[in-house]
Amino acid sequence: MPEVQVAPYGSWKSPVTSDLIVAESIRLGQLALDGEDIYWVEQRPREGGRNVIVRRTADENIDDVTPSPFNACSRVHEYGGGAFCVADGVVYFVNYDDQRMYRHRHGEAPVPITPEGDMRYADMVVNYVREEIICVREDHTSSSQEAVNTLVSLSIEDVSSGQVLVSSADFYSSPRLSADGGKLTWLSWNHPNMPWDGCELWVSDLNSSGSLELPEKVAGGPEESIFQPEWSPNGTLYFVSDRTGWWNIYRWINGAVEPVTEIEAEFARPQWIFGSSTYAFQSDSRIICSYVQGGNWKVASVDTQLRELNPIPTPYSDMARGDLRVASDTAVIIAGSPVEALSVIRLDLATGDTQVLRTSGDVSLEGAYLSTPEAIEYPTENGLTAHAFYYPPSNGDYEPTPGEKPPLLVKSHGGPTNATSVSLDLVVQYWTSRGFAVLDVNYGGSTAYGRAYRERLKGQWGIVDVDDCVNGALYLVRQGLADGKRLAIDGGSAGGYTTLAALTFRDVFAAGASYYGVSDLETLAKDTHKFESRYLDGLVGAYPQEAEVYRQRSPINFTSQLSCPLILFQGLEDKIVPPDQAESMFEAVKAKGIATAYLPFPGEQHGFRRSENIKRALDAELYFYSKIFGFNAAGPMEPVDIVNL
Repeated sequence: MPEVQVAPYGSWKSPVTSDLIVAESIRLGQLALDGEDIYWVEQRPREGGRNVIVRRTADENIDDVTPSPFNACSRVHEYGGGAFCVADGVVYFVNYDDQRMYRHRHGEAPVPITPEGDMRYADMVVNYVREEIICVREDHTSSSQEAVNTLVSLSIEDVSSGQVLVSSADFYSSPRLSADGGKLTWLSWNHPNMPWDGCELWVSDLNSSGSLELPEKVAGGPEESIFQPEWSPNGTLYFVSDRTGWWNIYRWINGAVEPVTEIEAEFARPQWIFGSSTYAFQSDSRIICSYVQGGNWKVASVDTQLRELNPIPTPYSDMARGDLRVASDTAVIIAGSPVEALSVIRLDLATGDTQVLRTSGDVSLEGAYLSTPEAIEYPTENGLTAHAFYYPPSNGDYEPTPGEKPPLLVKSHGGPTNATSVSLDLVVQYWTSRGFAVLDVNYGGSTAYGRAYRERLKGQWGIVDVDDCVNGALYLVRQGLADGKRLAIDGGSAGGYTTLAALTFRDVFAAGASYYGVSDLETLAKDTHKFESRYLDGLVGAYPQEAEVYRQRSPINFTSQLSCPLILFQGLEDKIVPPDQAESMFEAVKAKGIATAYLPFPGEQHGFRRSENIKRALDAELYFYSKIFGFNAAGPMEPVDIVNL
């Protein structure tokens, strides 16, 4: 065992390198079961971010289903999800490049079943009775109006743009068929609501021609969020609702809605993507589910007759992607823990045994290099409490210089309606193993803590989130866990906005990094995609009626108040936060004479997918802090062009 060295925080040499992160990591998504076969999606940075459908057969063979160069990724709502389904061994998927849907039979080449044209598809289900697919379609063929969303049916054999089943609402999701194919349920919502604000649950009979008959609204409204409608094996409609302030499971039976679970926990996640599932039926009388409580996810069974929730012990505490499927005595989940990366897990419901089928990061690290998160609560504005996960510096090879406190990196998650993950994240460990403390903040507005906590951000984006990040940093300083002169903050997308706002409107942080972050709220309100085009109505205020509020909350308008170094990272094909937002902020900070850097990435969109770009951005952020905070980063490091340094 090598002798422990004394070295300043930030300068520690770590086995968690950017090369290790990109070499070993994949992103896991969307589960599906077909008989005894298990399917999932892998996004592979080493293949340019290509999304590959993977199958594990009953004899434990794992192979790629979709051949290169096919990329199973939908662009509906821009964030996609729900890009494939499978029935009797036949896979139906959406290809990223052309957004057409393809049928893929084993041993054959994929065949398109939708025509060429500016249409997008997602969240599909196979109707065995009529040999068709029912799915969400997003029509971009008219440049004079925003995209048109509908539910359509598609032939599984012939090329067809689809028969429209439901239209007129701004958005649709979650079309689900009863087992006999006779009933269809779905979700819809309208501007300015997002699905976690309020949406409606509908149900309808399907007649012999495949059209809907007598659609009926079952639940929901502008102030009730519905998630994941599902039919039980006997044809009872179940769903998740937050009508009590917490997302719990309900059912519609004999024309009335009744609760199935009634606890202060969340059995849902925000519908940023299609296809999430937090519960499934083992039988008519037993549901297997996942839920989050106190920031940690759990697995349980629900006796639907007694309406009793019974925990199922597992070593996992993170299932925030929301993926759970059940067949017979087996549940399959995407789950992780502070010491294990998100993985595809098979759970034997009879024995409770778990088996890892695929991991997102097949890396074995000694415990001395791993920092374990501590869930903390701390005081914030207006006498309220905020939530976060604190990661102390951890590297068994080093001790800090006597009397030194560690630099702190505060991480602000995206969304902002989302939550941070507590599964093993090598990016977090990249920092902690070098001597940084990390505070991963679930600021007011985050999910996992009930509707009231989520609504703290209503009309307060750029205030509540910033306050909670600032107060979290100051709390750790008061506890003696961080150096008050070396506080940094970073975040991507909405987290990038929180970062920029914290650096501009508060005088607490000494440096920051924005990944494709929003600097101009007005520009975002006027120039973004349909799904989020009215999102800011709830977060900031109606536009243009409250244009002045937008201007007052936009960091780009107050660069005179920004007095600390800033590095910006931006994908040049980003349709959600266009590159000019980062470019304008960079030019403004540069003009002030403050140390700043801007790294644009050609070909990247909203979130970096290519391994070389993930690596470059991570190392560049460390290099930037090393120059600002005055430590020598260990190992070879590609320099960053920092102006005004």
